[in-house]
Parts: sequence; structure tokens; C-alpha cells
Amino acid sequence: MTTARFSVLIGLVIGVVWAFTGIAGAFVTALLAAVGGIVGYVVTHGMVDLSAIVGRRDDD
Repeated sequence: MTTARFSVLIGLVIGVVWAFTGIAGAFVTALLAAVGGIVGYVVTHGMVDLSAIVGRRDDD
């Protein structure tokens, strides 16, 4: 999934949340999405090694 498509999907989700819960729910959803995005970026780019926590081992 491209970044543009992912961004559109997140925008749609936040719009739906806003429609059903109001601006406060949309703000909380956007905030949590941003936190999740930051955590995903950090883990994906190898800034944090979670192998010890999740129990994975490299079998080269």
C-alpha cells in the first residue's frame, strides 16, 4: 500500500469517527494514529530491537 493510499485510508477512518463521536473522538483517534505511526516508524527502521521482547531469534 502506498503512502498516499494509506493516508487517504487514515483520513477516512478519522472522518467516520468524527461523524459518530464528534470532534473530541476524531482528535483522540488522530493522536493515537500519530503515536502508532511513530512507533511503527521507529520499529521498522531498526531504531529499537524488539527481538528480545517478543522472543524471536535470527537463525542464519
